[in-house]
Amino acid sequence: MGREQEELWDAETAREYDTPGTGMFAPEVLGPTVERLAALADGGAALEFAIGTGRVAVPLARRGVPVTGIDLSRPMIDRLRAKADGATIPVVVGDMATATAPGTFRLVYLVFNTIANLLTQDAQVACFRNAARHLTPGGRFVIELWVPELRKLPPGRQAVVCRVETGYIGLDTYDTLHQHVVSHHFTFGAGRDARLFRTPHRYIWPAELDLMARLAGFALESRHADWNGTEFTAESPSHVSVYRLPHDG
Repeated sequence: MGREQEELWDAETAREYDTPGTGMFAPEVLGPTVERLAALADGGAALEFAIGTGRVAVPLARRGVPVTGIDLSRPMIDRLRAKADGATIPVVVGDMATATAPGTFRLVYLVFNTIANLLTQDAQVACFRNAARHLTPGGRFVIELWVPELRKLPPGRQAVVCRVETGYIGLDTYDTLHQHVVSHHFTFGAGRDARLFRTPHRYIWPAELDLMARLAGFALESRHADWNGTEFTAESPSHVSVYRLPHDG
């Protein structure tokens, strides 16, 4: 992913990433994620691309699934190491589109929109191919990804407010020619000052994602709106898509 992404996921970001019990770490968010991934691993080992601080990997390993990770950010891995040692959750430092982890797996997974951190279509296709290289025949690749909100973008406007809550405003700016979006995260208190954190992404339509999967030898097995198995519709803001390699023979 390059130096830009390495600098983005630095020590300061890693320190602020974990929010135990709330947000992405809330039991109602994390519980269904871990249970579904454990079922999809089907008794085998799992590989997490962009494992980060272990938000999903740590509880999944405690659930009895052997987990290995790949991540580009050493500060994020350092945070993970405070929760689990290298024998419990081995991690390879590298780009999820190209890095190789030892062993083979029944499941490879990418959560919380992370494939969009790869900023070109070529890199995203390479990520699918890298997942396929790590999987046994019949293995699954699971991606959690948001649906681009272009229907909210009137002609001539480039920005969409994606979330507003106490002390936080999220704003996405779109470059529709190149399928790029930059998420602007504004956090603030009662005073006049605010803090801005920006993350660049390349957005992917579900149909384009399915074609990437086919190029890597996968077929779509299922798509739901969330980890609980809610039906995916035209109004769903995100999806959990499960791709599977063919069995031998």
